[in-house]
Amino acid sequence: MRIYFTVDMEGITGLVDSHDVQPAGRDYEHGRLMMAEDVNAAIRGALAAGATEITVNDAHGPMRNLRSDMLHPIARLIRGKPKSMGMLEGLDNSYDAAICIGYHSRAGTSGVLSHSFMGHEIEDLWIDDRPVGEIGLTHATAAVLGVPVVLLSGDDTACAEMTDWDPAVETVPVKYARGRFAAELRPIAEAREAIEAAATATLTRAPAAETHAAERTTLAVRWQSAAVATTLLDLPGVTARDDRTVEISGYLPDVYRQFRVWMTVATALTNQPPYC
Repeated sequence: MRIYFTVDMEGITGLVDSHDVQPAGRDYEHGRLMMAEDVNAAIRGALAAGATEITVNDAHGPMRNLRSDMLHPIARLIRGKPKSMGMLEGLDNSYDAAICIGYHSRAGTSGVLSHSFMGHEIEDLWIDDRPVGEIGLTHATAAVLGVPVVLLSGDDTACAEMTDWDPAVETVPVKYARGRFAAELRPIAEAREAIEAAATATLTRAPAAETHAAERTTLAVRWQSAAVATTLLDLPGVTARDDRTVEISGYLPDVYRQFRVWMTVATALTNQPPYC
């Protein structure tokens, strides 16, 4: 059984603000350790369920947060950037299931470190007019690739967002939001035990991979800056909904790759920090 892990950082046990998750932050090194240990808990659970191969994709920020020497020795680590598929780099239908560790809720929610990909520069996203963030876009793209997302860990708002998107996905809250930069923390040992147990349970009963129909999907993004939207209109297939909102339609993995390019353009134009 081959299992794919996509690992973000904002939803990791114990982490609550930018100092915990950004390389310049005073507690970043501690955050890296906490990140690795949440992943290791899920890996132990996956192995108990019969996993024979595990790939871990570092999906946070610079995408070089996880250190290979901190990970369980069975894991293959995808690290660094740029990656054409970003948070889903390396995922294909040879995997039996995908697990999301350390995910956060979308922009505009009251979740811990909530945002959608680019701090406050991306105000809203929609897939076929359904509001979406990193959780929904990851789930939807994995489904089209034929890989079911079976487990997510993060704060309680991230877990609720996943349940709203797909109630079949197991969720593990490791903290409870008290604001965007504050949380009631679940005891570390308890949180890790819960992640491990959930990974074992959900993979034991995981459904067979099923590729969804390759229908055209429309992704729309509202930017804080009209300059970003205007510049993106120079790319083939991109159209405007309004002065700050652009959209593109196509096969979802291709749309996802295009969206990665959009973020590169937006970063060059705005140079805005991820949390402010």
